[in-house]
Amino acid sequence: MSRQTEDSQDRAIIKIAAHLPDLIVYGDFSPERPTVKYFDGVLMFVDISGFTAMTEKFSRAMYMDRGAEQLVEILNHYISAIVEKVLMFGGDILKFAGDALLALWKVERKQLKNIITVVIKCSLEIHGLFDTQLSEEGLDIRVKIGLSAGHISILVFGDETRNYFLVIGQAVNDVRFAQNMAHMNEVILSPNCWQLCDRNLIEIERIPDQRAVKVNFLKPPSSFNFDEFFTKCMNFMENYPSGDHKNLLRLACMLESDPDMELSLQKYIMESILKQIDDKQLQGYLSELRPVTIMFVNLMFKDQDKPEDIGQAIQDSCVHITSVLRIFRGQINKVFMFDKGCSFLCVFGFPGEKAPDEITHALESAVDIFDFCSQIHRIQNVSIGVASGIVFCGIVGHSVRHEYTVIGQKVNIAARMMMYYPGMVTCDSVTYNSSNLPAYFFKELPKKIMKGVADSGPVYQCLGLNEKVMFGLANLNCNRNEGYPLLGRDKEIKYFMCIMKEYLLCNCSRILMYEGLSGYGKSQILMEIDYLAQGENHRTIAITLTKVNFHQNFYTIQILMASVLGLDTCKHYKERQTNLQNKVNRLLDEKFYCLLNEIFHVQFPISREASKLSFLKRQKQLEALFMKILEQTVKEERIIFIIDEAQFVDSASWNFLEKLIRTVSIFIIMSLSPFLDIPCVAASAIMKNRNTTYISLGAVQPKDILNKICLDLNVSGIRKELDSYLVEGSCGIPFYCEELLKNLDHHKILHFQHMESEEKANMNWNNLFKNFTRPTEELNMLLANIEEESGEVCTIASGVRLRNLSPPASLKEISLVQLDSMSLSHQMLVRCAAIIGQTFTTELLFEILPCWNMKMMIKALATLVESSIFDCFRSGKELQMALKQHTGSFEVHFRSLSLKNNGGITLHEEEELRELESEVIECHIIRFCKPMMQKTAYELWLKDQKKAMHLKCARYLEEKAHRCDHCRSGDFIPYHHFTVDIRLNTLDMDMIKAMALAHGLKSEEESTFSISGIPMKSDMFPDDLSAEEIREKLLEFFDATVRKMRTAEEDIIPLESCQCEEILETVILPLAHHFLALEENHKALYYFLEIASAYIIMNDNYMAYVYLNEAEKLLKTLKRQKTWSQTFEAATFLSLKGQVCFNMGNMVLAKKMLRKALKLLNRRFPITLFSLFVHSHIEKNRHFRYLNQQTQQSPPPRKKKLAQFHRQIICFALLWKIYSANYFFHYKYYAHLAAMMQINTALETQDNFQIVKAYLDYSMHNHLVGCEDLWFKYELMAMELIFSLPLKGKGIEIVSYVAETLSYIKLLMGHLDLAIELGSRAHKMWALLRNPNKHYLVLCRLSTALLLKCRYKQLIQVLGWLWDLSVAEEHIFSKAYFYFVCLDIMLYCGFIYRPFEECLDFIYQNEDNRILKFQSGILLGLYSCVAIWYARLQEWGNFRIFSNKAKVLVPRRTPTSLYCDGISRYLEAQVLYLQNQIEGQAENAQDSGVETLKNLECMVAQNATGPVFYPRLYHLMAYICILMGDGVNCDFFLTSALQFSELHGNILEKHWLIISKEWWYSGSESTEDQWLQTILTFPTWEKIASGKVNIQDIHKNKFLMKINILDNPF
Repeated sequence: MSRQTEDSQDRAIIKIAAHLPDLIVYGDFSPERPTVKYFDGVLMFVDISGFTAMTEKFSRAMYMDRGAEQLVEILNHYISAIVEKVLMFGGDILKFAGDALLALWKVERKQLKNIITVVIKCSLEIHGLFDTQLSEEGLDIRVKIGLSAGHISILVFGDETRNYFLVIGQAVNDVRFAQNMAHMNEVILSPNCWQLCDRNLIEIERIPDQRAVKVNFLKPPSSFNFDEFFTKCMNFMENYPSGDHKNLLRLACMLESDPDMELSLQKYIMESILKQIDDKQLQGYLSELRPVTIMFVNLMFKDQDKPEDIGQAIQDSCVHITSVLRIFRGQINKVFMFDKGCSFLCVFGFPGEKAPDEITHALESAVDIFDFCSQIHRIQNVSIGVASGIVFCGIVGHSVRHEYTVIGQKVNIAARMMMYYPGMVTCDSVTYNSSNLPAYFFKELPKKIMKGVADSGPVYQCLGLNEKVMFGLANLNCNRNEGYPLLGRDKEIKYFMCIMKEYLLCNCSRILMYEGLSGYGKSQILMEIDYLAQGENHRTIAITLTKVNFHQNFYTIQILMASVLGLDTCKHYKERQTNLQNKVNRLLDEKFYCLLNEIFHVQFPISREASKLSFLKRQKQLEALFMKILEQTVKEERIIFIIDEAQFVDSASWNFLEKLIRTVSIFIIMSLSPFLDIPCVAASAIMKNRNTTYISLGAVQPKDILNKICLDLNVSGIRKELDSYLVEGSCGIPFYCEELLKNLDHHKILHFQHMESEEKANMNWNNLFKNFTRPTEELNMLLANIEEESGEVCTIASGVRLRNLSPPASLKEISLVQLDSMSLSHQMLVRCAAIIGQTFTTELLFEILPCWNMKMMIKALATLVESSIFDCFRSGKELQMALKQHTGSFEVHFRSLSLKNNGGITLHEEEELRELESEVIECHIIRFCKPMMQKTAYELWLKDQKKAMHLKCARYLEEKAHRCDHCRSGDFIPYHHFTVDIRLNTLDMDMIKAMALAHGLKSEEESTFSISGIPMKSDMFPDDLSAEEIREKLLEFFDATVRKMRTAEEDIIPLESCQCEEILETVILPLAHHFLALEENHKALYYFLEIASAYIIMNDNYMAYVYLNEAEKLLKTLKRQKTWSQTFEAATFLSLKGQVCFNMGNMVLAKKMLRKALKLLNRRFPITLFSLFVHSHIEKNRHFRYLNQQTQQSPPPRKKKLAQFHRQIICFALLWKIYSANYFFHYKYYAHLAAMMQINTALETQDNFQIVKAYLDYSMHNHLVGCEDLWFKYELMAMELIFSLPLKGKGIEIVSYVAETLSYIKLLMGHLDLAIELGSRAHKMWALLRNPNKHYLVLCRLSTALLLKCRYKQLIQVLGWLWDLSVAEEHIFSKAYFYFVCLDIMLYCGFIYRPFEECLDFIYQNEDNRILKFQSGILLGLYSCVAIWYARLQEWGNFRIFSNKAKVLVPRRTPTSLYCDGISRYLEAQVLYLQNQIEGQAENAQDSGVETLKNLECMVAQNATGPVFYPRLYHLMAYICILMGDGVNCDFFLTSALQFSELHGNILEKHWLIISKEWWYSGSESTEDQWLQTILTFPTWEKIASGKVNIQDIHKNKFLMKINILDNPF
């Protein structure tokens, strides 16, 4: 039985019948239209309050996960309960009118008395449903019910494709009247119903001054059996289920297939419903909160005639309304008959029917319908209300009886305007503002208080097309704001200025055309041009056209000539007539003056000769006259004619303009959107004219969008995430940016605060990143003379996820137009892609597409790429490059514009599409061109569908959520997945094993690189070997390794470089958000931590910070459980925070986080000195035990334990560096303990890589504190370990890491020659291993060593490699370091490799790059180098700019060589500024000198500062001493600097020191422009390399530090 019922539900006829009442389903109507039938019955009108307010609440929801589905669930929960009651009591639901319904009990007249009793019983039970219920959204749902009875007529009308029906009669009017009288939870009987009912059974309450009555309750006698009574009554209902079907709610549920009946019923259903009638998700698919335009048409009749009489008028109106709507893709949703009026509810923009210019079309349709219906016989009055906005569109009702309807405040507003403003076409303010029609098409009406509408806003009457009203009112409708510069359109304006200059100098026409999509700012460009074009000896005429002007013959020329003739300012036709006579009296015979009547609205007498002229001859005569007038005018003054929205120029005007530019010297400037159809011949000719410049506008650059945002908000900066959201969301389109800002403001997301300087800020995790993006310097210069810069910055409300925000209605509408114009298959592809996210892979898309093959998908993707819905990329690197470039699509055409032919797909286009398909096959990464399309398509899914799709995506991605093959497929947090269970419940064990292998289970080869103990001391380095012999042996080993890597037959060299960044973007990031959507917070937390760790590895501290904040939100939502997995996640979270704080230079916060993490990891770090010594003793004993234990005795640790050990190692490695950087004496003991604990923990892992890293870290620590025996011992131990490793796979990486780290240690310690030897080998190994993240580090350090050694040829070669790496990998840090070295070369080496201007330009363009901005050291170094440059040039204004920028970065004291490089340059700049202060006899010069000297001494005293920096620091200290007259200390510091230079082989500093010593002690005086004269003689490297300049000569190009300020004591 259930199978049979299920099969019946799939029948199309049953699905169709569910949308129709039994009155239609079982009605036998004549095919003639209109048709009328009569019957008796009882009507029930139920009005439900609360739904409109609920719809408004949902339509304004901030996030994308709130909307249509929740609303339809709540609506149908209540409405279906009412429907069920009505059907159970034998009623027939005639219509759903939004949140109301009309039901009928059709019976013979003699049965009305009993049926009224049944209907009252039904009404009271409906009220009982809502007595105590409060909706889950907190809205109080209540109903009002009106009942009537008597004679009823049904009118069926329509055309060949659609049928509609109305119930007409006094009973219909009465039921609406009764319902209007009802208050909440009341049942009102109409007078006739009260007369016909059984009064003995009903307790009523009289209503004052009314014949209608209110029902209190039923009062049957005790003997009355309602069930028997009800059964008896239902015997008279024709279609009430009985017998075998008595358990059914509706007999129509069992309809058998009947093609004829199905065809007949289909005509009553909307086309969009029929398209989806076979879709099992019909109800959900069509339920949306959607921006639409509502049009209510009300027809009032002269008197209440019989249905046969008014039926024809309704039929004629309906046919015309349908024909008009069909043109503009509108549909009639409902037809009602109340209060002697017939109302049509028409909707533009239903799903699948969205069209451009929807609101304009709706108003055009309204005016057309109004004009037509006003002429129909028997129609007394026509009223139309039009409103636009978001409403609920969807299936409302019960599974067996429902209808597609619209609910929302905008529906109510349109209906109320129709009723309160009779006899006209009215619209609301949203429709008025969005219509793209001139203001003179409308008239604002007096405001009225309308029932059920709290605040409708202004109401306008749409006057329609009236040329006399429009005359002279087409001026450019944008007002230029002096304080708001035109942003991002400099090139476009330059073209105008050049062409205008040409035009004024020559005697021929010029045409400049700007083409661009709506929202690109074309009107603003013309507004600026109109301002710039003002001048003597030429005249500017600027107009704006609208869509209606396209259909007005000669309109554009009419406006042009009216302005030329001075008619546009005339107040009366007589004044225009007089002006015309004066202008044309010598050019036109007086008898032909009347030809000007129509075009200029004057009243010259019509002559016989003129009346005989045909239309064509009249047009030609007018054109000839206008041409003569313009020829005369141009002789006196040139004309510049500006036309906005020139796509609406009519064809007659195009023809005239084409002749005009060949005859008269005129400059025409146009803006236009791309033509939808082929332009007319004249328009094409103008575009291809040799004097036409055709500019295609593209998106503006991100910096211009940023400037616009800061201008619009009047702030001096905005949060980086807000900047990213707006720049990405706007796609460079100014209009999009404005709408996004309005949406953020509407939801109160934007917060404003005064900018606090970093020095004053109390640094904590929340303000660790003062990441405010600021407007460009160009904008600041533009606004310098207008107003002072605002001290406020814009941030966002806490807890807001910008990526989840629902798009603004206006942008959603644009996307819906695009979506609805696609085929259903393409729509499905876009919707599936939207689930995955902004960026996705073709593999995942194919996985989730239902029943598609690969060929179908590729073909669809190619079409969508061609339509600019998607972009495709071959790799993640290509995607990142495209995102960083932000190239605008600015194009200029001279006579070569190829106009597109829209007459079908040509052979050439087919070939292009095939080529595109081939390209898509090669690309595996796809990205939405516009985020708004992705968000809009995402919102179309239902909640359950979304979850199913997200789950499907998560299952697919989870297998791939690990590091790339190059990095051996592990976790970004080592052994993470072994500690935390993130398996999806549906995965089987085979899948879990596959995932485990992918995440890092070791193969037999990899297990070779783990040890089960510590290897015994080898014979590789006997005790009698000298340091030189060890060095040679080590270098020989590295050389042998390189040779093996180059020649080995084994596959030990990876085929491709690291792909982790691509995996992060296309797999792990989406996976985290899929789990977030699935509300699997613990899994989402796992992946957010993985993401943060990945970004730390990629040196992107800011993005790591962002995703750690996401992780923190999730941690707070999870229930606190004392499980190890949750404890480990918390510890990991803290340790990652510690890493970010360390990288940002906040050592106090980093130390705090790392200590907390270690506590959770069961490895407390001591706080007091006593516990410090206790822990030190324990760790020394442990270390001794580890070093002396036998290899076979210790079993390998479990994977969970390894995860714990790796986290501990990271914490200890950072802690010893933090303590080393502190000045307090006892902190060196903490540093030593942390380094020791790192070694012991590494030994516990039995992982050679961790052990080697720990040995080298411990060696470096002892190097810096001066413990020679220890550092040498542990370096040897690391070397012994790598000598025993097999040289393949991970073993090669360990060897490369040792070469790289030893090179770095030797560089820090000043062993420059050995650093270069080791670095060159490390460079070769990392290059072969294709690891750019390691390779660039080696090259950076190698370039520093070579610079200090003055090995310029090798240095330039290394810089070449560094540049190639930065370009090939789009590695911003490599490029930054490249320019840092280039600045060093100019400052200290005396020649030019890259000019200063290029270096400065790089800084300006990339100083806001998040990797550079939040990477301690590199920007500090770049800013300081530029500050030194300007200080040497005595340009103190520029010096202060860059010195202040550097000063902000100084507090980020990260104990790294990069920071030491940067801070030493900064201190050098301050020393030069001190010299300027002393020269200017500044009061605080002495204090500044003492402070700077103290800072330099502190740098030298720090353990974290390597000896390689000592020569420069001592050099600067010596200079300060001589400036301040301290000769003794100056001599000491100079001697120390020279000694260290000799010891290190630091030739660069040695040469400068010798020159400084000679200069200072010689007493020579330098000139003011000494450095300027020096740099003018700088040779380029090309001259040095070619031998034109002796390399020894450039050593003389040193900066001479001035000392002739005070009397020299020496």
